[in-house]
Amino acid sequence: MSFKAIVRELTKEIRDGIGSISRRRGGGGGEDGKSSARYYRRGKSHIAPDCSSSTSSSLTAFVTIQEQQQGRWANLPPELLLDIIHRVEASETAWPARKDVVACASVCRSWRDITKEIVKTPEQCGSLTFPISLKQPGPREAPIQCFIKRERATSTYHLYLGLSPALSADTSKLLLAAKKIRRATSTEFVISLVQDDYSRASNSYVGKLRSNFLGTKFSVYDSQPPHDLSIQSNSRSHRRIHPKQVSPKVPAAGNYNVATISYELNVLRTRGPRRMQCTMHSIPISAIQEGGTAPTPMEFKNHHDEQCSLFSISKGKKPLVEFSSTSLAETLESTPNTRDSLVLKNKAPRWHEQLQCWCLNFKGRVTVASVKNFQLVAAAEPHQNVSMAEQEKVILQFGKIGKDIFTMDYRYPLSAFQAFALCLSSFDTKPACE
Repeated sequence: MSFKAIVRELTKEIRDGIGSISRRRGGGGGEDGKSSARYYRRGKSHIAPDCSSSTSSSLTAFVTIQEQQQGRWANLPPELLLDIIHRVEASETAWPARKDVVACASVCRSWRDITKEIVKTPEQCGSLTFPISLKQPGPREAPIQCFIKRERATSTYHLYLGLSPALSADTSKLLLAAKKIRRATSTEFVISLVQDDYSRASNSYVGKLRSNFLGTKFSVYDSQPPHDLSIQSNSRSHRRIHPKQVSPKVPAAGNYNVATISYELNVLRTRGPRRMQCTMHSIPISAIQEGGTAPTPMEFKNHHDEQCSLFSISKGKKPLVEFSSTSLAETLESTPNTRDSLVLKNKAPRWHEQLQCWCLNFKGRVTVASVKNFQLVAAAEPHQNVSMAEQEKVILQFGKIGKDIFTMDYRYPLSAFQAFALCLSSFDTKPACE
């Protein structure tokens, strides 16, 4: 039996073992079954952000259950475990085979910690593994190739990892999904990790794209706070509330403005194809300078700690709390912003005399002419010390290859989430730009 087969059998056995433990604890019969069920519920109660004295006992019960679920697999020699996961990660470089790497991280805490240490970021290895990879910059050399499927009936857009539906077939991996929501004065695209849950209170919510009334300006909002504290959260409420009115059970998903997209007006259609400019507030221009790096989040921020801090305020002596997001924004604006943001612009097409149309070299990745097709490159000033090679490098390209099928290729310093949001702006109606 090959090493790969042994590892797959091992991970399958581990998952089955953990599942049987969970079923025995959750559905036991008789008095023992009831007591174990009550014990299991007490163990999960730590998820609620209750900062009272009962939290410690609940957390202890949860840790005990975790140790029992990990069982003998957590006691493997670290050297052996490290070698196993190293071999799995090196052999499974593409989906769907790469799900074995995710399975290793799902075994227990010790396996997960070692797997997270071994698996590199997309910038380093060129592969997408965990959900956080969608928020990390892409590789510097070859771009990550994806495609987008548009569902007109449901106004949804699905981003898949792969060359195209015809070439990828069943091996394509769903990365992100978005749903278009029309409002009276704007349009929103809610972006999620799954294709059946677009609630902003869900853990699968990763961000959104919002347009103005004319569809000429868009703002990209991230659910996770960026590294730069000067980026504001999209909240406009200003009210006085009592601390007890702050519910610790409702996670408030943040909306942090990480990018702005502007389309140039072209009412008379005398300026050729669409012209767009993207200001990436969360990426400094130094990211594309020699030796520069882009912000790389390593994990999703947990809102439980923030909720606990809010809940603990309710035990104070002050009866009212001044809750003002505008004052928070003023505080954030007072933080000096000493670096320039990365600005992207669409690459200028050339006019083809024989075909009588505007053309761009998509290197075979785009086959259908469309006003939505574009390529983005860096727009740098002379004093910003960005080489011409970096300015000519295509960071993101998007184009049509069939009915409701579009390709999306992105690279460093953009992430899959940022690239997907920029491409979604091309789907919105723009009567004043074309």
